[in-house]
Amino acid sequence: MVIRKRCLLWDWTNTKNCPQMIDKVDFKGPFHSVSNWNTWYPTELKHRAPFRPMVRLEAQLSGQDWQNILNSNETVIHYFNEPERAGISAQHAADLWHKQMVPLRRTKGKKLVSPSCSNDEAGQAWIADFMHRVKDNGPDYLGLHYYGTKGSEAIAFIQSMHKKFPKQKVIISEIACISRNYKEVLDFTVHVTNWLDQQDWVAEYAWFGCMQHPADGFVSPQAQLMNPDGSFKELMKKLMTEQPMKS
Repeated sequence: MVIRKRCLLWDWTNTKNCPQMIDKVDFKGPFHSVSNWNTWYPTELKHRAPFRPMVRLEAQLSGQDWQNILNSNETVIHYFNEPERAGISAQHAADLWHKQMVPLRRTKGKKLVSPSCSNDEAGQAWIADFMHRVKDNGPDYLGLHYYGTKGSEAIAFIQSMHKKFPKQKVIISEIACISRNYKEVLDFTVHVTNWLDQQDWVAEYAWFGCMQHPADGFVSPQAQLMNPDGSFKELMKKLMTEQPMKS
């Protein structure tokens, strides 16, 4: 039986530059859903998999972005992407959560993902503060990010966060190895993927990322899932077809 937890991080620029490449994704395999860090739907997906709209920052709580959320038929909504690095306090995020996000669940039946913070100390402190402030109307899922070089440390971090917040299943909305050595990236990805597939409290996880060019100098080019011409790299093909994955 195929375990379907993998979310495809389909960069928003792909919609303009290489939309046809999504036709090559097998959505009957482990890839189950798609995210593009935005509220708008990538039309090239053609409803072949669930889409995960994201209220990335406060700007998405108004205007056309918010209308996209209100009009969406999708069931899971992500809230805030690394807000601690955008200068958004946990108190302000909690106020906006109660004002705009919680009503989505109450009136539209949406499932809500908490803000996804960095795995550093500042990110951990921020999400702990936020979760305390919304404890009476908490998220359906705990959102996490993880970047590092050792699979065992990634697993330990994810376990520790689940232990702190055991009521919510976990959605890892970004994860990747930052090593510049492909063998190390592959070993990390294989190790963590196979472990995540076996945890019943992990709902989804998303490897960063399917984009033509690295987003910044922090992420590793060796961990990217797409070449500059839009074609898929070996790692993407393995994530699309292998379960369990093999080094």
